Amino acid sequence: MKQQLTKIGLVAGSALAAASLVACGGGGGSSGSSTTPPPVSTAGTLTVALTDAPACGFDAVNVTVSKVRVNKSATASDTDAGWVDVTLNPARKIDLLKLTNGVLDTLGQTSLEAGHYTQVRLVLDSNASGTANTVLPTGSKTEQPLDTPSAVQSGIKLTGEFDVAAGQRSDIVIDFDACKSVLTKGNGKYALKPVLRMVPSAVNNGITGVIATAALANHVVVSAQQNGKIVASTAPDSTGAFNLSHLTAGNYDVVITSDNSAASVISAVPVTASGTTAISTTGAPIALALSTTGSISGTVTMTPPSATEAAYVAAKQTFGTGPTVTIKYQGADLATGAYTLANLPVAAPQYAVYSSTLPLMFNAAVGVTPATYTVEASANGYATKSVAGVSIATANQTNLNFALAP
Repeated sequence: MKQQLTKIGLVAGSALAAASLVACGGGGGSSGSSTTPPPVSTAGTLTVALTDAPACGFDAVNVTVSKVRVNKSATASDTDAGWVDVTLNPARKIDLLKLTNGVLDTLGQTSLEAGHYTQVRLVLDSNASGTANTVLPTGSKTEQPLDTPSAVQSGIKLTGEFDVAAGQRSDIVIDFDACKSVLTKGNGKYALKPVLRMVPSAVNNGITGVIATAALANHVVVSAQQNGKIVASTAPDSTGAFNLSHLTAGNYDVVITSDNSAASVISAVPVTASGTTAISTTGAPIALALSTTGSISGTVTMTPPSATEAAYVAAKQTFGTGPTVTIKYQGADLATGAYTLANLPVAAPQYAVYSSTLPLMFNAAVGVTPATYTVEASANGYATKSVAGVSIATANQTNLNFALAP
């Protein structure tokens, strides 16, 4: 699958519109019903919006959201007391990939008792009909059913907390990583293994820039990373502009890839709690250096097998004394364990250290062996394994296999 990282942002203010929070963002959110509102003196407002990024190898990722649930208890089961529901009536089918490049779909708002909330659940419709949750593979004209775990009907639990103050509005952003969440399941089938995160902020901060338009036809992806882990990603719009939004304050490494170019990496890009950091402009866009590409493939086995967890494989490079970054990653097939990291650059990556003085100056990275990667396999609950020095300089690498154990 092409690497397109998908992400869904959900803005939740005290408005439980979060119901639509479910991972997809079609246009204008419909209002949902809620439980009896609390007294005005103790109520705040929760406002919910969605955002997303492109997904690997798909032109559409559709999910049908039926409700969003919130609770002050992090350990509450779906049948315990304390839940406040926002119900979408009727349930709404949303294409997550229509919310890209920092665009938010405001879903609504509702009154919510003031306090500290530690659990949010996204509830999707079952896919019994085969049409509620679907994907449209790139190049196909037919939607394919997306198998969903039974847990989606009791709610997908999100990691994160938020506060609601009396008389004030709270906003949260929920990130739905479509690239990690949609996996193949053998014989042309697809399954949903939801990967979501929640950020207690709706401030439109982050990293902005522009990519030269000559590269746009080759699936450009821009990601913000920390310690080699992708935190957020997006694709440029038709003008080359991109926006990595809703980031926690800190320093990030920005990685730019496409199907036929060397990776471009900018290290130590600072992000504040508000405002954006520009790394390029329309007048001086980032031009990607052309490169031939290769691939690395194999299988991942998990012992004991898991019915709930998925394995992921990443190709990484380390920039001497600089950062380690992920160039490509993919989820292994749930049925066979097979994976293929395609379109890996053979040429050395281009590298620049962030400076507020633009344009940035890129040079071939020092300390990085061209066409050589550290390949890492991981899964929740299993020990991560990696193989260093995997080269595609002269040929594609096949049968690079991993056996994961707790």
